[in-house]
Amino acid sequence: MIRIIVIGFIAGIIARLLSPGPNNPSGFILTTVLGIIGAFLATWIGQAIGHYELGQGAGIIMSTIGALVILFIWNRLVASGVLSDFNK
Repeated sequence: MIRIIVIGFIAGIIARLLSPGPNNPSGFILTTVLGIIGAFLATWIGQAIGHYELGQGAGIIMSTIGALVILFIWNRLVASGVLSDFNK
């Protein structure tokens, strides 16, 4: 669990660097949450398809990809007006 949080935080930072834009969630807390959700998503999908064993977490690359997916969904929700842009 702690490993996923640490990996998720690093993945969140990398994902924000790879996908800069006006609708990115900003701040330490939102970056951490973005990465952690991405890490859990990558772990869940990896375990569901049999890539990871039960109890094994996703690595930094898959967590970053998961964070990029979450960031893409975030950007689409802000662009469509479903979510408010926290940067304004």
